[in-house]
Amino acid sequence: MCGIIGIIGKSDAAPRLVEGLRRLEYRGYDSAGVATLLADGTIERRRAEGKLANLDKKLQGEPLAGLIGIGHTRWATHGGPTETNAHPHATNKCAVVHNGIIENYRELKAELQAKGHVFATETDTEVIVHLVTDYLDQGLDPVAASAASLKRLEGAFSLALIFAGAPDLMIGARRGTPQAVGYGDGEMYLASDAFALAPLTNRLTYLEEGDWVELRRSGVVIHDASDAVVTREIRLSSVSGALIGKEGYRHFMLKEIYEQPLVIGDTLNAFIQPSSGHVSLPEFPFDLAAVPRITIVACGTAYYAGCVAKYWFEQIARIPVEIDIASEFRYREAPLPKGGVALFISQSGETLDTLEALRYCKRQGQHILSIVNAPESTIARESDYVLYTLAGPEIGVASTKAFTTQLTTLACLAVALGRARGEITQEREAQLAEALREVPARAADILGHDETLRQLAHEVAEARDVLYLGRGTSYPLALEGALKLKEISYIHAEGYAAGELKHGPIALIDESVPVIVLVPTDSLFDKVVSNVQEVCARSGKVLLIADAKGVAKLGDRVRWSVELPTVDPFVAPILYAIPVQLLAYHTAVLKGTDVDQPRNLAKSVTVE
Repeated sequence: MCGIIGIIGKSDAAPRLVEGLRRLEYRGYDSAGVATLLADGTIERRRAEGKLANLDKKLQGEPLAGLIGIGHTRWATHGGPTETNAHPHATNKCAVVHNGIIENYRELKAELQAKGHVFATETDTEVIVHLVTDYLDQGLDPVAASAASLKRLEGAFSLALIFAGAPDLMIGARRGTPQAVGYGDGEMYLASDAFALAPLTNRLTYLEEGDWVELRRSGVVIHDASDAVVTREIRLSSVSGALIGKEGYRHFMLKEIYEQPLVIGDTLNAFIQPSSGHVSLPEFPFDLAAVPRITIVACGTAYYAGCVAKYWFEQIARIPVEIDIASEFRYREAPLPKGGVALFISQSGETLDTLEALRYCKRQGQHILSIVNAPESTIARESDYVLYTLAGPEIGVASTKAFTTQLTTLACLAVALGRARGEITQEREAQLAEALREVPARAADILGHDETLRQLAHEVAEARDVLYLGRGTSYPLALEGALKLKEISYIHAEGYAAGELKHGPIALIDESVPVIVLVPTDSLFDKVVSNVQEVCARSGKVLLIADAKGVAKLGDRVRWSVELPTVDPFVAPILYAIPVQLLAYHTAVLKGTDVDQPRNLAKSVTVE
């Protein structure tokens, strides 16, 4: 989603703003821009449609001076991805960059137009600068004008403002979406996340809900939603200042797929004691054995990780689980049991729907447990307890290693729950732990099928529609495989529970539709074999992803097969995710799409 950065510095701001925006590219965007305050006190902007390279090129031809400035990468919501709609938006008195949605912008715009304000864009954001300008025209100073304007804005937002004739002032604000303030040596910064500021400082303050801040070179004044001056903790960030590179890989996504044996191993080492095989979680502020129900809430790929966890928690720990998509859960007003645990899964820790669902569950008295990949994220800070995945920075928009480390963490949690509740013996715990410890090596084995999957991608790339089938824990993997293909290749794909074939989807089967079937050897193996035979009988083109038993049983009937290692069914979802990621990746490469930054998508969804 949109990224923002602001600098009050001692050297030209524009090059450093662009560098900060480059570190925010992973969030997804379709235009970019910067604005600075020139020596004569006027505001000047450079904006460009498309990738950041277009903005960089424009700045090389038309350099922008100024020690104070703001920058933005925009993911279009209101109005198309044009240069006119690109941020920063400005009047002759102020400029703004904004992440979020101003829900009452139509009413404010009509009010301001009636006063003679002329709007140049289709965006909701432009109303902010006109509203602030209107208060400035009434004689308020920039701080008072900003405070008055913020009270009138409805919605979720993070924003930064600079003002004509004010070379030592920037206003930042957050409501619903994150904002970090950075402290330098005679400089101050703000940004959407710590990653953008890592080369500049490791001393950060994360604004709390409703906060707004006055930044000057000498420091900051932070106000809460009531305008009272407050103190917020300065933290030392652990985010690396090094800009993540592809290290010889063609795309970040491929690099991140190949990092999975390592990061899965790192995540396992955080939970499993190698000497005893005991799955060790830090002490929770609640009794695992007494939890009556777990409510899992997530979005997108993280939701599919939660779907797998539902099988694990119910089968291994015998604990009831409800799971919902965050954007739906928020509005169901679901009744929640006393003493229940609400589990939230998010790669970024900033997904707005997930965060709002967390706050609902907190109001309902639930214990809040989160699984995130970003220790300094808002979800991490607002949870009672956090389990961290150790995936490292994931730059590709389509999640790969974050997904498999989420699954790894959830698997460890399932085993710990089962043991705490007395549902599995110490011997069974050791067996499951050993199966998990084999995953990194087996993941490396699966990467050896990369060339086979690259060849099979030629067949998939020619299709208009693709189906994915699975049963049990492979059903969420079918959903995830279809999502990956849609996200980066733009081919229509659907995932189905294999047992649902005869309830409608089988009507789609013909020789032009590839059907990708995930068949580990588990208790549902024979059922899935029957479903595959139904597809073959109707001339379906089946790509079988199975272990040796599955390939031996069906290999002569299907069009293609990929043989994976035989593993404990418990860990199969972690491993079977890898070939569907590779297949989607190679298909997208053949289609010529932007693999790392697919159209219309954002890495971190911080608006509804």
